[in-house]
Amino acid sequence: MLISVIITTYNSPKFLKQCLNSFVNQKDKNFEVVVADDGSTKETKELTYSYKDKLKINHVWHADKGFRAAKIRNEAVKISSGKYLVFIDGDCITYNDFIENHRKISERGYFARGNRAMLSNKLSKHIINSDQDINLISNLELLKLRFFKDINRILPVIRITNFPFRKIFKTKWKGAKTCNLGVWKEDFIDINGYNESYIGWGREDSDFVVRLINNNIFRKEATFSTGLFHLKHEINSRENFSKNDKLLSETINKKKTYIKNGYKK
Repeated sequence: MLISVIITTYNSPKFLKQCLNSFVNQKDKNFEVVVADDGSTKETKELTYSYKDKLKINHVWHADKGFRAAKIRNEAVKISSGKYLVFIDGDCITYNDFIENHRKISERGYFARGNRAMLSNKLSKHIINSDQDINLISNLELLKLRFFKDINRILPVIRITNFPFRKIFKTKWKGAKTCNLGVWKEDFIDINGYNESYIGWGREDSDFVVRLINNNIFRKEATFSTGLFHLKHEINSRENFSKNDKLLSETINKKKTYIKNGYKK
């Protein structure tokens, strides 16, 4: 089964480079990458295609008209070839078992919710400047990084084989974000993908997860298997958050599954 990794990015080529580097050395090679470019300059496209010899990779772009992650993710899925989709953000770095473990956790009737550890400015800059391989960071070094507050938590990047509690939050939407989320493509299409009415930062991923659950596609924890590192950066503008929050409330209250302004028009 081919897995399609959808990487969302906007004018952050230094971060995207580290993200793409983390996919070059994946143990499981049966995947493709689609860079979902939310209006970046040509540098991002050039960087993407510089990986043509290292990855099966493609790039989709639309004009910069504000934060439109929902729309560009839909466009990326349209050109994807995999039966299973894994969404992450271009400011995240994966371990080399990321694809392998998402594949193991994938199960019909479920989406997989992964998590992340947030890095400090200091550690983020170090990784970018040194191209450090995070797979070589020992557990002892992780403890030191946590002690000095260079990483906000360790649990997301711990690996526990056969973690027994993967289905304890089947109907919980909170905490499930598309910086690390796996879903079957047919389940994505059945709810018409992301709601493109979400413009500006926030809530488009929650809306997506709520509609999956309303459509009887339940949450499965990918914790202790697919955790990744999130590089520190400036916070996106949240001026439209209240509007987006109202859209999410409507989806929850009306128990929506399918939306019109989505993947298929």
